[in-house]
Amino acid sequence: MENSFKNKALYYQLVDLLKERIESSMVPHDKLPSERELTAQYGVSRTTVRLALQELEATGYIYRRHGKGTFVSDLTKNAADLAGAYSFTEQMRSLGRNPETRILSFEKIEADKYIAQHMNLPLGEAVFKLSRLRLADREPLMVEDSYLPVKLFLSLDETMLRRKPLYDLFSEDFNQTVRLADEELYASIAQKDDAKLLGIHEGSPVLHLARSTYNMKNEIIEFTLSVARADQFHYHIRHIRTN
Repeated sequence: MENSFKNKALYYQLVDLLKERIESSMVPHDKLPSERELTAQYGVSRTTVRLALQELEATGYIYRRHGKGTFVSDLTKNAADLAGAYSFTEQMRSLGRNPETRILSFEKIEADKYIAQHMNLPLGEAVFKLSRLRLADREPLMVEDSYLPVKLFLSLDETMLRRKPLYDLFSEDFNQTVRLADEELYASIAQKDDAKLLGIHEGSPVLHLARSTYNMKNEIIEFTLSVARADQFHYHIRHIRTN
């Protein structure tokens, strides 16, 4: 196989072959052969196999489990669409998955310059910081840090947060109706702490998201920074042309 590659980088050709294999004969969560087995099957070096797998992981075709191997990702039915739904719980339920939220910490802090600017608050304003791990079918998908203005949620406590989803608390307990949510995202790699929580390798591809949620008075009632596994989320948006 090595001698047949001409104009295209060797590992890119292996990427194409593995993509075809995944799409034509494998299903989500199937286990791929080991690096050694792929080296023997395709007649290429271990380095070429490693580079090809890194490319497939970066583009979301595969994901790795430490000590278990490499598996085919599901970027269709079980992937979350990040546009059109701001509630993780609602989004997972719509996909037929069982959502779970684990509260990592909940505290009252003073807004630093970054948080104050993004929430249109004075520097030092009291905000709640809520850190959560979001899971679906017991699989960790996203780490979130949410910031809420204390003045709008004075009685909020951890017991309430464990009782019902955050957006249900907004409407049912604090009379805050969500009007819209703006979300920005960019691709990056997982840092050590996030990777450990998400059950992925440090340096694995992730999506960073920043969401600002507005109430009917156009006040920002939530600012959330999230790190999501790239093999479990895709972004979809529809552009409509108007005259």
